Amino acid sequence: MSELVRIVGESIRLLYIDDDRGLSRLVEKELGRHGFAVTCVADGDAGLEALTARPGDFDVVALDHYMPGRDGLDVLPEIIALPHPPPVVYVTGAQEGRIAVAALRAGAADYVIKDVSEDFTTLLRNALEEAVFRRRLQRENEEAQEQVRIARDRAEAMLREVNHRVGNSLQLVSSFMSLQLRHLVDEGARAALKEAQARIEAVAHVHRRLYTSGDMSSVAMDEYLGGLIDELAKSVGPDEGSPNITLRAEPMRVSTDQAVSLGVVVTELVTNAVKYAYEPGQGGEIRVVLEPDANGRALLTVEDDGPGMGDGKPRGTGLGGKIVTAMASGLRSAVEYDPAHRGVRACLAFDL
Repeated sequence: MSELVRIVGESIRLLYIDDDRGLSRLVEKELGRHGFAVTCVADGDAGLEALTARPGDFDVVALDHYMPGRDGLDVLPEIIALPHPPPVVYVTGAQEGRIAVAALRAGAADYVIKDVSEDFTTLLRNALEEAVFRRRLQRENEEAQEQVRIARDRAEAMLREVNHRVGNSLQLVSSFMSLQLRHLVDEGARAALKEAQARIEAVAHVHRRLYTSGDMSSVAMDEYLGGLIDELAKSVGPDEGSPNITLRAEPMRVSTDQAVSLGVVVTELVTNAVKYAYEPGQGGEIRVVLEPDANGRALLTVEDDGPGMGDGKPRGTGLGGKIVTAMASGLRSAVEYDPAHRGVRACLAFDL
């Protein structure tokens, strides 16, 4: 019994298509000794009929070239076109290399030169075993890939559900804060709570983007910032005479962690500009820009046309500055301020 048959633990089922009855009997006898279960038919039509009537019953086909009626090259494409066809080893005479090449191009797994010596059955057996082995490897690889695809789809579905739940939970926290705001009369407490709510919304917006997106591994920053700026405009500057917040963002995708950090940075810088760049009712503009820079990185800019930073010391509690520094550090970067700008221009360069 052959090594391959010992490995798979079962006979290799061979359909041998050849009008030479003597050679067919020799193949049946010799390969049978090596664990093959051989079925012989005399022409291509009979072979097609056997394959069609008994789908899945044959592991491999040996197909002779010269046969009455139709030769092997006429039959081979019809075998290949069958649903889940077995591999085909083409059998041709000596000095017929062009026929062997044509068979391989038509889909044959291998070819063997036909003669009546012992070498023929040995070479045929080796070619058949190799064809079966390759097909089984291919099938196992396809099954493994399918299992990977199923596992990946399941993981993506679970991740989408996690993002959905996180987004909903953060939205619930934000709603609780809105309820609390209605009962606060201290303006300092109200301002602090509104800033905390804006930070929560920045993170929640990332998770909402993820569970509604087909790509769970990255975030389209232009779309994300568009939604975030709209929310900021409604929450931190809804009154008449409030600054106008504008966005210009080039299309680019970043990782989920980067999107969270960038969203929080934008929220802090915009909130700070709303508070300090312009006098109440003065209006003005706050611009958010995301674009590639000259060094192949991405550049986030938040700027206003206010009075600038004066002595450069932070106004307020300084908590926003600490948050910005922490988020920028997570991006392996730092926020830099442009001293040449008449207002405040904060720039953050980061790797995509």
